[in-house]
Amino acid sequence: MGLKLELFLAIVIVVTTVVTMSSKLSESTDAKRTLHKEIEFGNTMFTEVTTEVMESVAFGTHGVRIGGVLSVDNFVYHSQTVELLRAKQGRYTPKRIYLDGNVSFDQKGGFSYRTQHAYYDRHTEILYATSPFVATKGENVIHGERMAYRTQSKEVFATKVNAVIYTVEK
Repeated sequence: MGLKLELFLAIVIVVTTVVTMSSKLSESTDAKRTLHKEIEFGNTMFTEVTTEVMESVAFGTHGVRIGGVLSVDNFVYHSQTVELLRAKQGRYTPKRIYLDGNVSFDQKGGFSYRTQHAYYDRHTEILYATSPFVATKGENVIHGERMAYRTQSKEVFATKVNAVIYTVEK
């Protein structure tokens, strides 16, 4: 009796292994979906407006929109609170602008910030530097690891700051 049970279990294991190894698992619909270019352009300016005011202006030398995300080369952005925001590559989503490569941000009447990776939250109007940054204004130089700049209140929050600041003597 013991031999028959062992033989039966061995056959069940072999059959189960063969069936699972030879059957193709179904792929999810997300994996099957291929993304196609929705739009491609060169040397184009985008202007966002409301019925009352111009919200922002963006420019790029080449861009492609795939899956609702607009990727732009040599990205330049300007709005009411942002003097000038530039990067080699920008990814424009409805909520954020992701910036990569020689990112520079010029504050109106203030510091100029340089980093390699950042993103700008369009709703909260905060620029986040996600890699080491350098901020300069005249001879004043600030180095840091990461930062968040609130464009409305002109406040900067940074980590691991190393700075040389010149003040006016009174």
